[in-house]
Amino acid sequence: MKAMVVLIFLVLLGCSDNKGPRLQKFLLKGNLSLKESNTDEAIRYFEEAIKLDPCFVDALNNLGTINFQQKRLADALRLYNMAIACQPNFLLAYFNRANTYYELNEYFNAERDVRKIISQKPDTAVAYFMQGLISTKTHNFPAALVAFDRAILIDSANVEYRVNRGTVNYYLHQFSNAENDLSVAEHLNPREANIYNTQAMIEISKGNHDKALLQIQKALQLSPNQPYFLNNRGFIFLMQNRLVEALADIDQSILLDPNNGWAYRNKGIYRLLSRDYEDAIRLLKQGLSMDPFIEKIHFYLGMAYLKSGKKGDACEQFRMSERVGDRMATTDLMKSCR
Repeated sequence: MKAMVVLIFLVLLGCSDNKGPRLQKFLLKGNLSLKESNTDEAIRYFEEAIKLDPCFVDALNNLGTINFQQKRLADALRLYNMAIACQPNFLLAYFNRANTYYELNEYFNAERDVRKIISQKPDTAVAYFMQGLISTKTHNFPAALVAFDRAILIDSANVEYRVNRGTVNYYLHQFSNAENDLSVAEHLNPREANIYNTQAMIEISKGNHDKALLQIQKALQLSPNQPYFLNNRGFIFLMQNRLVEALADIDQSILLDPNNGWAYRNKGIYRLLSRDYEDAIRLLKQGLSMDPFIEKIHFYLGMAYLKSGKKGDACEQFRMSERVGDRMATTDLMKSCR
Protein backbone atom coordinates (compact mmCIF):
# COMPACT_ATOMS: atom_id res chain seq x y z
CA MET A 1 0.00 0.00 0.00
CA LYS A 2 1.45 3.26 -1.09
CA ALA A 3 1.43 6.39 1.01
CA MET A 4 -0.63 9.36 0.04
CA VAL A 5 1.85 12.16 -0.62
CA VAL A 6 0.60 15.35 0.98
CA LEU A 7 2.82 17.65 -1.11
CA ILE A 8 1.52 20.96 0.14
CA PHE A 9 2.70 24.00 -1.75
CA LEU A 10 2.27 27.33 -0.06
CA VAL A 11 0.44 30.09 -1.84
CA LEU A 12 0.99 33.78 -1.33
CA LEU A 13 1.26 34.91 2.28
CA GLY A 14 1.85 38.31 3.77
CA CYS A 15 5.30 39.58 4.76
CA SER A 16 5.80 42.22 7.39
CA ASP A 17 9.12 43.90 6.53
CA ASN A 18 10.26 46.01 3.61
CA LYS A 19 11.46 42.92 1.74
CA GLY A 20 7.87 41.69 1.73
CA PRO A 21 6.81 42.87 -1.74
CA ARG A 22 9.87 41.35 -3.41
CA LEU A 23 9.46 38.07 -1.53
CA GLN A 24 5.79 37.94 -2.48
CA LYS A 25 6.70 38.60 -6.09
CA PHE A 26 9.17 35.68 -6.16
CA LEU A 27 6.67 33.38 -4.45
CA LEU A 28 3.87 34.34 -6.82
CA LYS A 29 6.03 33.88 -9.90
CA GLY A 30 7.30 30.56 -8.60
CA ASN A 31 3.79 29.28 -8.01
CA LEU A 32 2.65 30.46 -11.44
CA SER A 33 5.62 28.66 -13.01
CA LEU A 34 4.59 25.48 -11.21
CA LYS A 35 1.05 25.78 -12.58
CA GLU A 36 2.57 26.08 -16.04
CA SER A 37 4.76 23.00 -15.39
CA ASN A 38 7.92 25.08 -15.66
CA THR A 39 9.69 23.54 -12.70
CA ASP A 40 13.17 24.89 -13.45
CA GLU A 41 11.86 28.44 -13.54
CA ALA A 42 9.92 27.88 -10.31
CA ILE A 43 13.09 26.64 -8.61
CA ARG A 44 14.92 29.77 -9.74
CA TYR A 45 12.26 32.07 -8.26
CA PHE A 46 12.14 30.21 -4.95
CA GLU A 47 15.93 30.22 -4.70
CA GLU A 48 15.98 33.97 -5.34
CA ALA A 49 13.52 34.43 -2.50
CA ILE A 50 15.71 32.36 -0.16
CA LYS A 51 18.77 34.43 -1.11
CA LEU A 52 16.83 37.53 -0.11
CA ASP A 53 15.58 35.95 3.13
CA PRO A 54 17.13 32.59 4.19
CA CYS A 55 14.20 32.08 6.57
CA PHE A 56 11.45 32.67 4.01
CA VAL A 57 9.67 29.48 4.97
CA ASP A 58 7.12 29.61 2.14
CA ALA A 59 9.86 29.28 -0.47
CA LEU A 60 11.78 26.71 1.59
CA ASN A 61 8.67 24.54 1.81
CA ASN A 62 7.86 24.84 -1.89
CA LEU A 63 11.43 24.14 -2.94
CA GLY A 64 11.49 21.14 -0.61
CA THR A 65 8.33 19.80 -2.19
CA ILE A 66 9.77 20.12 -5.69
CA ASN A 67 12.77 18.09 -4.53
CA PHE A 68 10.42 15.53 -3.00
CA GLN A 69 8.55 15.16 -6.29
CA GLN A 70 11.85 14.69 -8.11
CA LYS A 71 12.88 11.93 -5.65
CA ARG A 72 15.72 14.00 -4.18
CA LEU A 73 14.62 13.09 -0.69
CA ALA A 74 17.77 14.16 1.16
CA ASP A 75 17.51 17.66 -0.35
CA ALA A 76 13.80 17.81 0.43
CA LEU A 77 14.46 16.83 4.04
CA ARG A 78 17.17 19.48 4.38
CA LEU A 79 14.83 22.21 3.13
CA TYR A 80 11.94 21.14 5.38
CA ASN A 81 14.34 21.06 8.33
CA MET A 82 15.42 24.61 7.50
CA ALA A 83 11.81 25.79 7.32
CA ILE A 84 10.96 24.21 10.67
CA ALA A 85 14.13 25.58 12.28
CA CYS A 86 13.07 29.05 11.15
CA GLN A 87 9.45 28.60 12.21
CA PRO A 88 9.00 25.74 14.71
CA ASN A 89 5.20 25.68 14.44
CA PHE A 90 5.10 25.63 10.64
CA LEU A 91 2.72 22.69 10.31
CA LEU A 92 2.71 22.46 6.52
CA ALA A 93 6.43 21.69 6.59
CA TYR A 94 5.75 19.01 9.22
CA PHE A 95 3.25 17.38 6.85
CA ASN A 96 5.74 17.35 4.02
CA ARG A 97 8.64 16.27 6.21
CA ALA A 98 6.56 13.38 7.56
CA ASN A 99 6.01 12.20 3.99
CA THR A 100 9.74 12.47 3.31
CA TYR A 101 10.60 10.46 6.42
CA TYR A 102 8.00 7.88 5.35
CA GLU A 103 9.61 7.49 1.94
CA LEU A 104 13.00 7.16 3.63
CA ASN A 105 11.59 4.38 5.88
CA GLU A 106 12.24 6.55 8.95
CA TYR A 107 8.88 5.72 10.49
CA PHE A 108 9.69 6.87 14.03
CA ASN A 109 10.53 10.34 12.76
CA ALA A 110 7.46 10.40 10.53
CA GLU A 111 5.25 9.45 13.48
CA ARG A 112 6.86 12.18 15.61
CA ASP A 113 5.98 14.82 13.03
CA VAL A 114 2.42 13.56 12.71
CA ARG A 115 1.99 13.72 16.48
CA LYS A 116 3.17 17.33 16.38
CA ILE A 117 0.47 18.14 13.82
CA ILE A 118 -2.23 16.36 15.81
CA SER A 119 -1.20 18.14 19.01
CA GLN A 120 -1.69 21.49 17.29
CA LYS A 121 -4.64 20.60 15.03
CA PRO A 122 -6.47 17.58 16.49
CA ASP A 123 -9.25 17.79 13.91
CA THR A 124 -6.92 17.27 10.92
CA ALA A 125 -8.12 14.14 9.12
CA VAL A 126 -5.08 13.83 6.88
CA ALA A 127 -2.78 13.69 9.93
CA TYR A 128 -4.64 10.63 11.24
CA PHE A 129 -4.53 9.17 7.75
CA MET A 130 -0.76 9.58 7.65
CA GLN A 131 -0.56 8.03 11.11
CA GLY A 132 -2.52 5.07 9.80
CA LEU A 133 -0.15 4.66 6.87
CA ILE A 134 2.85 4.67 9.19
CA SER A 135 1.26 2.09 11.51
CA THR A 136 0.36 -0.08 8.51
CA LYS A 137 3.92 0.05 7.22
CA THR A 138 5.25 -1.07 10.60
CA HIS A 139 2.54 -3.78 10.81
CA ASN A 140 0.89 -2.24 13.86
CA PHE A 141 -2.51 -2.97 12.36
CA PRO A 142 -4.66 -2.25 15.45
CA ALA A 143 -3.11 1.23 15.71
CA ALA A 144 -3.63 1.71 11.97
CA LEU A 145 -7.34 0.93 12.34
CA VAL A 146 -7.70 3.44 15.17
CA ALA A 147 -6.00 6.13 13.08
CA PHE A 148 -8.08 5.43 9.97
CA ASP A 149 -11.25 5.37 12.10
CA ARG A 150 -10.43 8.88 13.33
CA ALA A 151 -9.72 10.12 9.82
CA ILE A 152 -13.04 8.74 8.54
CA LEU A 153 -14.91 10.19 11.51
CA ILE A 154 -13.67 13.64 10.47
CA ASP A 155 -14.04 13.11 6.70
CA SER A 156 -16.43 10.25 5.98
CA ALA A 157 -16.56 10.94 2.23
CA ASN A 158 -12.86 10.40 1.61
CA VAL A 159 -12.45 7.32 -0.57
CA GLU A 160 -8.73 6.88 0.11
CA TYR A 161 -9.29 6.67 3.86
CA ARG A 162 -11.85 3.90 3.42
CA VAL A 163 -9.74 1.94 0.94
CA ASN A 164 -6.79 1.99 3.32
CA ARG A 165 -8.91 0.92 6.27
CA GLY A 166 -10.30 -1.85 4.10
CA THR A 167 -6.76 -2.90 3.24
CA VAL A 168 -5.80 -3.11 6.92
CA ASN A 169 -8.88 -5.22 7.58
CA TYR A 170 -7.74 -7.46 4.73
CA TYR A 171 -4.32 -7.83 6.39
CA LEU A 172 -6.13 -8.82 9.60
CA HIS A 173 -8.23 -11.34 7.62
CA GLN A 174 -11.36 -9.44 8.65
CA PHE A 175 -12.72 -9.81 5.15
CA SER A 176 -16.30 -8.79 5.90
CA ASN A 177 -15.17 -5.46 7.37
CA ALA A 178 -12.80 -4.95 4.45
CA GLU A 179 -15.53 -5.63 1.90
CA ASN A 180 -17.87 -3.20 3.67
CA ASP A 181 -15.30 -0.42 3.43
CA LEU A 182 -14.60 -1.18 -0.20
CA SER A 183 -18.30 -1.25 -1.03
CA VAL A 184 -18.76 2.23 0.46
CA ALA A 185 -15.66 3.45 -1.34
CA GLU A 186 -16.93 2.10 -4.66
CA HIS A 187 -20.24 3.89 -4.13
CA LEU A 188 -18.35 7.13 -3.48
CA ASN A 189 -15.99 6.80 -6.42
CA PRO A 190 -16.19 3.73 -8.69
CA ARG A 191 -13.13 4.94 -10.61
CA GLU A 192 -10.73 4.50 -7.68
CA ALA A 193 -8.51 1.67 -8.91
CA ASN A 194 -7.22 0.68 -5.46
CA ILE A 195 -10.70 -0.54 -4.54
CA TYR A 196 -10.48 -3.36 -7.08
CA ASN A 197 -6.86 -4.15 -6.27
CA THR A 198 -7.78 -4.72 -2.62
CA GLN A 199 -10.83 -6.75 -3.63
CA ALA A 200 -8.50 -8.88 -5.74
CA MET A 201 -6.21 -9.48 -2.75
CA ILE A 202 -9.19 -10.60 -0.68
CA GLU A 203 -10.21 -13.08 -3.37
CA ILE A 204 -6.63 -14.36 -3.58
CA SER A 205 -6.69 -15.03 0.17
CA LYS A 206 -9.94 -16.94 -0.27
CA GLY A 207 -8.40 -19.00 -3.07
CA ASN A 208 -10.78 -17.53 -5.65
CA HIS A 209 -8.20 -16.78 -8.34
CA ASP A 210 -10.67 -16.38 -11.19
CA LYS A 211 -12.62 -13.77 -9.22
CA ALA A 212 -9.36 -12.12 -8.19
CA LEU A 213 -8.34 -11.83 -11.84
CA LEU A 214 -11.61 -10.09 -12.73
CA GLN A 215 -11.02 -7.52 -9.96
CA ILE A 216 -7.38 -6.83 -10.81
CA GLN A 217 -8.34 -6.39 -14.47
CA LYS A 218 -10.73 -3.63 -13.37
CA ALA A 219 -7.91 -1.96 -11.47
CA LEU A 220 -5.59 -2.17 -14.47
CA GLN A 221 -8.23 -0.78 -16.82
CA LEU A 222 -8.26 2.34 -14.65
CA SER A 223 -4.48 2.44 -14.07
CA PRO A 224 -2.73 0.31 -16.72
CA ASN A 225 0.87 0.93 -15.66
CA GLN A 226 0.50 0.69 -11.90
CA PRO A 227 3.36 -1.62 -10.85
CA TYR A 228 1.61 -3.01 -7.76
CA PHE A 229 -1.43 -4.00 -9.81
CA LEU A 230 0.74 -5.63 -12.47
CA ASN A 231 2.61 -7.56 -9.80
CA ASN A 232 -0.63 -8.75 -8.21
CA ARG A 233 -1.93 -9.91 -11.59
CA GLY A 234 1.38 -11.69 -12.09
CA PHE A 235 0.84 -13.54 -8.80
CA ILE A 236 -2.67 -14.57 -9.86
CA PHE A 237 -1.24 -15.91 -13.12
CA LEU A 238 1.33 -17.88 -11.08
CA MET A 239 -1.46 -19.46 -9.05
CA GLN A 240 -3.24 -20.34 -12.32
CA ASN A 241 -0.01 -21.86 -13.71
CA ARG A 242 0.04 -19.26 -16.51
CA LEU A 243 3.77 -18.80 -16.14
CA VAL A 244 4.58 -16.90 -19.33
CA GLU A 245 1.94 -14.25 -18.61
CA ALA A 246 3.01 -14.12 -14.97
CA LEU A 247 6.64 -13.43 -15.83
CA ALA A 248 5.70 -10.67 -18.27
CA ASP A 249 3.65 -8.85 -15.62
CA ILE A 250 6.23 -9.31 -12.85
CA ASP A 251 9.13 -8.14 -15.01
CA GLN A 252 7.14 -5.08 -16.10
CA SER A 253 6.33 -4.34 -12.46
CA ILE A 254 10.01 -4.49 -11.50
CA LEU A 255 10.92 -2.26 -14.44
CA LEU A 256 8.41 0.35 -13.27
CA ASP A 257 9.31 0.03 -9.57
CA PRO A 258 12.57 -1.80 -8.81
CA ASN A 259 12.14 -1.24 -5.06
CA ASN A 260 9.12 -3.45 -4.47
CA GLY A 261 10.16 -6.57 -2.57
CA TRP A 262 6.82 -8.28 -3.33
CA ALA A 263 7.71 -8.35 -7.04
CA TYR A 264 10.98 -10.15 -6.25
CA ARG A 265 9.01 -12.62 -4.12
CA ASN A 266 6.73 -13.31 -7.07
CA LYS A 267 9.63 -13.69 -9.48
CA GLY A 268 11.19 -16.07 -6.96
CA ILE A 269 7.97 -18.10 -6.99
CA TYR A 270 8.14 -18.13 -10.78
CA ARG A 271 11.69 -19.52 -10.63
CA LEU A 272 10.55 -22.07 -8.03
CA LEU A 273 7.74 -23.27 -10.29
CA SER A 274 10.20 -23.32 -13.20
CA ARG A 275 12.54 -25.55 -11.10
CA ASP A 276 15.35 -23.00 -11.12
CA TYR A 277 15.82 -23.37 -7.37
CA GLU A 278 19.08 -21.49 -6.90
CA ASP A 279 17.74 -18.41 -8.68
CA ALA A 280 14.51 -18.74 -6.71
CA ILE A 281 16.54 -18.63 -3.47
CA ARG A 282 18.44 -15.57 -4.67
CA LEU A 283 15.29 -13.66 -5.62
CA LEU A 284 13.35 -14.60 -2.50
CA LYS A 285 16.25 -13.56 -0.27
CA GLN A 286 16.44 -10.27 -2.16
CA GLY A 287 12.74 -9.65 -1.58
CA LEU A 288 13.10 -10.51 2.11
CA SER A 289 16.00 -8.07 2.47
CA MET A 290 13.85 -5.32 0.99
CA ASP A 291 10.79 -5.95 3.15
CA PRO A 292 10.82 -8.41 6.09
CA PHE A 293 7.00 -8.38 6.28
CA ILE A 294 6.23 -9.88 2.86
CA GLU A 295 3.50 -12.50 3.18
CA LYS A 296 4.41 -16.17 2.70
CA ILE A 297 7.95 -15.38 1.58
CA HIS A 298 9.46 -17.63 4.27
CA PHE A 299 7.35 -20.55 3.07
CA TYR A 300 8.38 -20.13 -0.56
CA LEU A 301 12.02 -19.65 0.42
CA GLY A 302 11.76 -22.83 2.50
CA MET A 303 10.38 -24.72 -0.50
CA ALA A 304 13.21 -23.44 -2.70
CA TYR A 305 15.77 -24.59 -0.12
CA LEU A 306 14.03 -27.97 0.22
CA LYS A 307 13.96 -28.54 -3.54
CA SER A 308 17.65 -27.68 -3.75
CA GLY A 309 18.50 -30.25 -1.06
CA LYS A 310 19.15 -27.78 1.79
CA LYS A 311 16.80 -29.23 4.38
CA GLY A 312 18.26 -27.38 7.37
CA ASP A 313 17.76 -24.00 5.73
CA ALA A 314 14.34 -25.10 4.54
CA CYS A 315 13.19 -26.05 8.04
CA GLU A 316 14.43 -22.76 9.45
CA GLN A 317 12.27 -20.91 6.91
CA PHE A 318 9.24 -23.14 7.55
CA ARG A 319 9.51 -22.37 11.27
CA MET A 320 9.72 -18.66 10.45
CA SER A 321 6.65 -19.03 8.26
CA GLU A 322 4.76 -20.60 11.15
CA ARG A 323 5.87 -17.87 13.58
CA VAL A 324 4.61 -15.05 11.35
CA GLY A 325 1.29 -16.81 10.78
CA ASP A 326 1.50 -17.62 7.07
CA ARG A 327 -0.44 -20.86 7.61
CA MET A 328 1.26 -22.40 4.57
CA ALA A 329 3.56 -25.11 5.92
CA THR A 330 1.72 -28.45 6.10
CA THR A 331 1.73 -30.73 9.12
CA ASP A 332 3.90 -33.23 7.24
CA LEU A 333 6.45 -30.54 6.38
CA MET A 334 6.70 -29.44 9.99
CA LYS A 335 6.97 -33.04 11.22
CA SER A 336 9.84 -33.68 8.85
CA CYS A 337 11.72 -30.78 10.43
CA ARG A 338 11.59 -32.15 13.97
